[in-house]
Amino acid sequence: MSVSSFPTIRLVLVEPAGPLNVGSVARVMKNMGLHRLMLVNPQCDHLGAEARQMAVHAAEILETAQVAPTLTTGLSGCCKVVATTGRTQTPGLTLESPKTTLTWLLSAIAPGDPAPPEVALVFGPEDRGLNNAELNQAHRFLHIPTNPVYPSLNLAQAVGICCYELSQLISPLDNAEAPNPTAPRPLEQVPETIQTAPGWPTPAAIEDLEAFYEHFAALLLDIGYLHPHTADSRMEKFRRLLRRAMPSSEEVKMLRGIIRQMRWATKRP
Repeated sequence: MSVSSFPTIRLVLVEPAGPLNVGSVARVMKNMGLHRLMLVNPQCDHLGAEARQMAVHAAEILETAQVAPTLTTGLSGCCKVVATTGRTQTPGLTLESPKTTLTWLLSAIAPGDPAPPEVALVFGPEDRGLNNAELNQAHRFLHIPTNPVYPSLNLAQAVGICCYELSQLISPLDNAEAPNPTAPRPLEQVPETIQTAPGWPTPAAIEDLEAFYEHFAALLLDIGYLHPHTADSRMEKFRRLLRRAMPSSEEVKMLRGIIRQMRWATKRP
């Protein structure tokens, strides 16, 4: 099994500003066998000479990269999303190691599945990282431990570390046991959890959850539970709850149906 056996792993760069960084990301993606690059509102020319210079023999990654106007659009169809962050302390966010979060991300994909679900790994802009609204669109949060004296990683460095971890989880190399060091090895055993147990439904896609949050917030505003000036901060708590629950598409449809009925009932004379 190789990394290319998992074609639904999507690497998402939010508002990348440096073409040299984007080119370097393309190169390390190809080094590690990944090829699906999504650029959200890029602030540079990812097909220009500088990006191609750094991509070297990975120009096709740049040429086939998809461009989306917003992160919600860029995550469309994804049932599991991991966001990377350089923050060390953020209320409501549980930071986990690359191996832990990426093992969980890959657990959504069954080898040999003819229609595997889409998953995404998201990186923020070079100058600020992902903001709260962007982090809120992820299920889990990856933090790369670094030297506290100088903790900041370059975008391409962070992507490189994560791509390497993905490649090792999918096809770890063990030169002592494998005569051919390039021979792929089986996917590392993923500890079974309530979300990865056999028969557990695929989590709802991100766009379905975002539609639910919008619908739910409108109801809570209607009944006076939320107020416009505090709605965003209060809704973050509901987002955390849904992240833990990871409802399926059918469950989200059921919840939205209840909300529609409640909004109708509250507006009757």
